[in-house]
Amino acid sequence: MAAEQGLQAPSFDQAAHTYARAVGGRISGDSVRRLTEGFGQGVAEKRQAEVAGAYDLRAGEAPGLTVVDALDGQGNVSTDGVMMLVCEEGWKEVKLTVWSQCAASEDPERRVQLSRHSCQAGLWDADTMARYQYVEGLRCGAPACARLGSVNDAAAWILRCSHRWITADNFPQAALIVDWPHAQGRVWQVAHSLFGEGTEAARRWAETQVERLWQGRRAEIIAALADFPHSAEARRARAYFTQHLGHMDYGRYRDQGYPIGSGTVESGCKNCVQRRMKRSGRGWGRDTGQAMLSALSELHSDRFDRVWQACA
Repeated sequence: MAAEQGLQAPSFDQAAHTYARAVGGRISGDSVRRLTEGFGQGVAEKRQAEVAGAYDLRAGEAPGLTVVDALDGQGNVSTDGVMMLVCEEGWKEVKLTVWSQCAASEDPERRVQLSRHSCQAGLWDADTMARYQYVEGLRCGAPACARLGSVNDAAAWILRCSHRWITADNFPQAALIVDWPHAQGRVWQVAHSLFGEGTEAARRWAETQVERLWQGRRAEIIAALADFPHSAEARRARAYFTQHLGHMDYGRYRDQGYPIGSGTVESGCKNCVQRRMKRSGRGWGRDTGQAMLSALSELHSDRFDRVWQACA
């Protein structure tokens, strides 16, 4: 319980106070820190070993991973990054990948309901993150899903080289989708640049293009942007929509029951990383920071109790 409090409280001292009130015993903030970081270090080493084992295989061998809480029928994976302060290194990006169960929603405004989120977060480069995404997908039983989707904001590191998405390398069967709010926001950004922010002309132009985008009529947006050859913003947006043309067929995605927003991973950035790791004046060492991120990943995947008992 002390380690769990250490992951959720704003500080280890506050976690110790909460623990003492709950159980009637005394524990110091330093003890909570040692318990929490020790648990996280154990988790980090276990996940690292799983990743190494999944990639160090002889021909014909399969990764020896146990499927935990397998996704049923349809799954989604989204990836994003958020900055945290690392002592003696400065601000570094934490990369986070979140797997989710997809199901039809009873809410007519939300066709798809995402649940049972399973995340991995770390101070990794893109290639290392790709390995953790792959192994977490194996642990979730993603290869057995009838359908897989991957919604992302199309950041350069997610695309990596040759405009090929990380998820495409790991799970080629996944439908690759550019996050709807980001694509919609790009339309409004161009409208404000062309016609002036807050103007009626900008609103009319943007709403027309957003409706086209919503229906999957992407070529019409590219044609509309070509009407402004002297605008640098319009040229950049035209290149953006042309590059991602194959991943913005939102009408078809909605009809087929795929999510089109990456809110799960954006929420993960806030709740799994920022709430505990990005506080004013708070800096973490790389090793202790990664230990905390590994532990927080288990906590926010609802696996804390199971993993804690396995480590005991």
